[in-house]
Amino acid sequence: MSAYIYIMTNKPNGTLYVGVTNDISRRVWEHKQAKIEGFTKKYSLKRLVFFEKLPTIKEAIAQEKCIKNWERRFKVKLILDNNPDWHDLYETINN
Repeated sequence: MSAYIYIMTNKPNGTLYVGVTNDISRRVWEHKQAKIEGFTKKYSLKRLVFFEKLPTIKEAIAQEKCIKNWERRFKVKLILDNNPDWHDLYETINN
């Protein structure tokens, strides 16, 4: 079963959250609706600025752990390389 790693923010160059899920559409919707208590709700992180589909949940979790350990500048570079204008990508996953 495939899975996704993703990065949420509240604004360009804002606070970043790295997550993993097997259902990107549902999980981002939960963040946007502030359905789950925690970091993303506290900081109002509702903008999906990066996501990547991986073949297995095991690979996605490993990649998430790796990215979480990166310095912020590397996370920002990952976003800029894929989404230079920091657009909310939520609509692209539902089309």
